[in-house]
Amino acid sequence: MSTPSFSRSLLPLLALALAMAIGFTMMASFGTVQEGAKAELHLSDYTLSLIQGLSAALPLALFSIPIGIWVDRHNRVRIMIVLVATFVLGTLLTAFAHSVWLLFVARMLTGIGTTGALTAALSLCADLCAPTQRGRALLIVNLGKSLGQALAFALTGVLFGLFAHGGAPDWFWRATPWRSAHLALAVIGAIATIPLFLLREPARHEVAASSHAPFRIVAGELWARRGFLLPLFMGQVSVVMADAAAAIWAAPVLSRSFGLQPDQFAGWMGPVIFVAGLLGAIVGGLSADWGQKSGRHGGLLIGAVAAAAVGIPAALFPVVPSVPLFGAALGTLILCGSVTGVITSVALTVLIPNELRGLCIGAFIAVAGLIGFGLAPTLVAAASGLFGGESHLDQGLAAVGALTSVLSLIAFIVAMRSAPVSAVEQPI
Repeated sequence: MSTPSFSRSLLPLLALALAMAIGFTMMASFGTVQEGAKAELHLSDYTLSLIQGLSAALPLALFSIPIGIWVDRHNRVRIMIVLVATFVLGTLLTAFAHSVWLLFVARMLTGIGTTGALTAALSLCADLCAPTQRGRALLIVNLGKSLGQALAFALTGVLFGLFAHGGAPDWFWRATPWRSAHLALAVIGAIATIPLFLLREPARHEVAASSHAPFRIVAGELWARRGFLLPLFMGQVSVVMADAAAAIWAAPVLSRSFGLQPDQFAGWMGPVIFVAGLLGAIVGGLSADWGQKSGRHGGLLIGAVAAAAVGIPAALFPVVPSVPLFGAALGTLILCGSVTGVITSVALTVLIPNELRGLCIGAFIAVAGLIGFGLAPTLVAAASGLFGGESHLDQGLAAVGALTSVLSLIAFIVAMRSAPVSAVEQPI
């Protein structure tokens, strides 16, 4: 069964990229304006870490693997639409949350919808083009993710400033700026995801067993590839820990250490993150395709190893002495994370059979959610306490980021050495 050409797949890929841009904007939006929520709801840094981290981690750990299996066995376009509706609902509830628990649930729904939609989007990408073009295909979807991460700062910050300074129209909901910003995001998100309703489910390719094979057969295939999957997961989960901690705590560090408000750094923070994500996705996609053609064992992961090494000094961005250096180092860290994210995604779609991809992506998201989002933010708060309290947030963030970056480098090297030859060949 032939796969469509890359040019014919471009419009569906762009629709998926747009959905992921909206999802990741909503998933990270609260971090940009959380100081406003902290003041209104009288929250501590520890409570914020639970809202930002644990609210995503626990549900992801519970739902990501079932969503992955769901993606492997059912219509992925319909699944995408359901999950997009979930993260729009979560953002809407964030705007109306007047208690810690409702805010917790709202952010939980946003996380489930966004990361679940990413699982479906990556699986769809794999069947929209040939294996040798998947680096470019996943590059497009990851550009959407990078755009969303940038808009979480830029668009959310601009909306915050608009509502804070009375620039919103009279008919729009008049609440505190951080709430109004999330209501506006929910409206924008609902409109921007309409193209998903025009997509068609593509045929599945590179199936080693049936997509409806008994779970014992699927589990056996998964276990046979453990030597590759475990270090690959460890490498990318460590990257997620560093990136999640940076995304959640960068804005508070700018406010506390440099005295900036969200609307003051939104204008440059958003472009920095977007350009870093854009370059990282391009480098990751092209290096993955180049690595496959190099003929070197595990060559697909060469770029991930290099990016993990560069990410170690970049993780020290919170303790640099100036705002320009802060932005440059943070951008480099985001770039490295984007490179490893694309390459890991390509590795799962090229080196893992079709019937395992959703499960593997879901398992990765579950582990990344539990450890990356659940542990990293709270670990930063705890590390800050060891350095002397909440005023030392910058030092705690730098320590956690550097340590997790070192772990990612070691894990990617091991994964590269144990990579299988192809998706359908049984590992040795």
